[in-house]
Amino acid sequence: AGLPFTLHTDTPVLRPNLLEAAWCAVNRVTKAGAQLDEDQKVTPYQAMRAITFNGAYQYGEEDLKGTLEAGKLADLVVLDRNPLAVDPREIREIKVLVTIKEGAVIYRRDEA
Repeated sequence: AGLPFTLHTDTPVLRPNLLEAAWCAVNRVTKAGAQLDEDQKVTPYQAMRAITFNGAYQYGEEDLKGTLEAGKLADLVVLDRNPLAVDPREIREIKVLVTIKEGAVIYRRDEA
């Protein structure tokens, strides 16, 4: 319908892993391996946008975050691979190397 959508987790019910949420939205495969509604798959780009810009938009914060632009908060992650370039089945295996919140490193993977 062209409406913006977001991807999120139900923490603390599940561990927060937005790359897993993106994998689910892109691949639409159950834990048992069954394919669900292929016509409801999204592209990796749409999944990343749902996590970033659409999430900021949903909270009315798109002027502060959601995209990399001068004047916005520097909230971002550095990944070990590009989710737009890998095989979509590999998205859930991508590792977060660094997390930056408001310009400060708050997480760094040990082997990063």
